[in-house]
Amino acid sequence: MVITPAAIESIRTLCIGLALSGLIASAFELFAARRASFSLLERGGLPAVAALPMLAFSAPFIILRNTVRGRRIEGRPMPFVMLATIVACGWSLLSGRVALDLAAMLVGV
Repeated sequence: MVITPAAIESIRTLCIGLALSGLIASAFELFAARRASFSLLERGGLPAVAALPMLAFSAPFIILRNTVRGRRIEGRPMPFVMLATIVACGWSLLSGRVALDLAAMLVGV
């Protein structure tokens, strides 16, 4: 089995996206003394607009956290869990790519 450089880059991007997502959500929880969730958008107005960038990057962590919790507590069906995991990993892949591109732009590579 041969792993192509593109596959390695995708795995690296996915891992960075998931790690960044957890870091941002945990930092928000540390400083705000509440959990990061999509309910921050329900307030509307300026607080919702200010929360949007944080939620855009921490969404994969929030989705996975809610999915695991929903499976344990509510007994959600496994296909739902699989679909939510696919969505979270796709989102993580995109946010990881954005983060890597921003880092490369800042470094000047």
